[in-house]
Amino acid sequence: MAKEKVLIYKRFERFWHWAQALLISLLALTGFEIKGSYSLLGFESAVSLHNFSAVALMILIVFSIFWHLTTDEWRQYIPTYKNLSAQLKYYTSGIFKGEEHPVKKTVRRKMNPLQVLSYLGLKLVLVPLLVFSGIFYMSYRFTSGGQLMSFTPFTLEDIAFWHVLGAYLLVQFTLIHMYMTTTGHTVTENLRAMLTGYEDLEVEEQEPREELDKNLQTN
Repeated sequence: MAKEKVLIYKRFERFWHWAQALLISLLALTGFEIKGSYSLLGFESAVSLHNFSAVALMILIVFSIFWHLTTDEWRQYIPTYKNLSAQLKYYTSGIFKGEEHPVKKTVRRKMNPLQVLSYLGLKLVLVPLLVFSGIFYMSYRFTSGGQLMSFTPFTLEDIAFWHVLGAYLLVQFTLIHMYMTTTGHTVTENLRAMLTGYEDLEVEEQEPREELDKNLQTN
């Protein structure tokens, strides 16, 4: 089947991806310094940069939710079991034998079934765990009417445990994501697509020319 250079990642999508990568990296680096794993910026500077990055990431999340809802891109995350077993078989054996990817990427279906489930877990479980445990941690104690107050029933130790657990899981997710980025037809194919927005795709019948043109116009 003939391939065609297609705009698959729009401008905001690329900005969101790289801004998110930068902020998560800053949160991980400063978070582990706050925890005492190493010393580079100093505790106070690490806390300030960690809090700033956390607020910036939450603002980015709000904008990304709005973008997904207004562009119908949220449909990319509708889970399906179709080809799920074939995808698992590919990742566990076929990929090492040079077999063809069982699921073809299209503008309307950028992720395979396993990726959809993974990103749903990230967005619906892991990110909320980190965001809310972070908010609870930052606002654990506050004063009201001259009295020290707390609006959460959890102990500070419990909140810190769940926040650090979420951070370790996010680091693991990021490392796996970086590895999977190298599993395209070439090592840099997926990275180049997220930088430029364009990727060589097999254009199928369900990917009409009009839709590709519309996608180009909305970039």
